[in-house]
Amino acid sequence: MKKLELRTVNVTRYVTPLREGGSLPAIVEADDGFLYVIKFRGAGQGKKALVAELIGGELARAIGLKMPELVFMNLDNSFGQSEADEEIQDLLKFSVGLNFGLHYLSGAITYDPIISVADSMTASKVVLLDSIISNMDRTVKNTNLLNWNKELWLIDHGASFYFHHSWTTWEKHASGTFPLIKDHVMLDRATELAAASAEIKSTLTDELVDQIIELIPDDFLEENSDSIPPMEKREIYSSFLKTKISNLDKLTKEANDARK
Repeated sequence: MKKLELRTVNVTRYVTPLREGGSLPAIVEADDGFLYVIKFRGAGQGKKALVAELIGGELARAIGLKMPELVFMNLDNSFGQSEADEEIQDLLKFSVGLNFGLHYLSGAITYDPIISVADSMTASKVVLLDSIISNMDRTVKNTNLLNWNKELWLIDHGASFYFHHSWTTWEKHASGTFPLIKDHVMLDRATELAAASAEIKSTLTDELVDQIIELIPDDFLEENSDSIPPMEKREIYSSFLKTKISNLDKLTKEANDARK
């Protein structure tokens, strides 16, 4: 298996904030000449949201869903000093260092469940992915899906893995189901859940899960609010995912029941 890697780029220009996002992400330009949507370490959910973005995005890519390229983004202290908006100024100041971003899909439009196109297998994979990672943020109110070049693209997995806000609960969450799947924006189109489940189980091997978890920088896992070392947190994320995948039949049944 080819080793997974993510590129690291340096932010060279702050373009504009995306105020529809609760954590105030922004469009920025990097030293490779491309535009990215940056997710800031200094935003409300902190570095945990960046970890969730990384894991959720790479799992999506692994099972054949469309994901913009994910990158690590270095931000220096010069941006906050020149920003006039005090809220953005504070956000930039608290985000100096390593952040996370995804390639900006220029011209993409927000997925609309009434008019947008999405095939049933893709919808089924998205539903089961969100069940695995406990993503509560893919509803009609906030789809976190884009249509770009007539294809469905996934964005924003920062609200996933909510057990990591209270580490002692991870085993309970890992062995449980995900009742919030009843509100999933793609549930009505997810008519191939059994086939999607079989493909996901064959693709997301223990080795691949471990490789994705190894991508998380120590910096994203170190917080003053707890004393759990990064290695132990990686083991928890890995064990959580492996348990969820081993119980995928149960999650599939839950989604099927919710559809009925």
